Amino acid sequence: MLKRLFKRPSVRMLFAHLLGYYLVFALRTTRWTLYGEANAAAHFAGRPCVAAFWHERLPLMPALWLMARDRRPQNRMHVLVSRHRDGRFIGQILRRFGAEPVHASSSRGGASGVLALLSLLSNGDMVAITPDGPRGPRRQAAPGVAQIAALGGVDVLPCAGQTTHRWVLRSWDRMTLPLPFGRGVLVCAPPIIVPRKDWLFSLPLIAQALTSATEDADRLCAR
Repeated sequence: MLKRLFKRPSVRMLFAHLLGYYLVFALRTTRWTLYGEANAAAHFAGRPCVAAFWHERLPLMPALWLMARDRRPQNRMHVLVSRHRDGRFIGQILRRFGAEPVHASSSRGGASGVLALLSLLSNGDMVAITPDGPRGPRRQAAPGVAQIAALGGVDVLPCAGQTTHRWVLRSWDRMTLPLPFGRGVLVCAPPIIVPRKDWLFSLPLIAQALTSATEDADRLCAR
């Protein structure tokens, strides 16, 4: 019955609004520390990039976008999400943090999504991608993240986050939801330069960097 109820657009919209308000409250009441600020400094200052992180940490990463906008209000973030119903649901939540969703699909509309992202990068905006989203496999990067960075002539900025107060879902990616009043860490690893011609060879390096950043965030948060 709950699944049938959730299929109604009005119910999904209401839930997206409620979850969006909750995430704003949880992230705003978390005491965040940024590690690797030097790695993100140029992008905070306005240089476009592809910010990449694993799908499991998506609910935590708006804290980084808010931090970037605090340093430079002109910074604009666009997040690649699925055309599926779940992607539209996530897009409604992301707008709560000033991020605009870019809807694309691997089976339909993928080319138009890539062109839209390249246009945004050429305008100086930042783009965020979860390379293993929306359905996995967990922590396995799809080629799009390297291809878009190569075609756009921008770096990939590996990112991750963790918080001491959290709820880990029993989803395919073990997604982390923040709880209020915790202590959180955000990690920005050194940017990865993706060559235009041999971009596919950068894919394992990107995946390794994302996993390393995630493990660093876990370790730093556990201190």
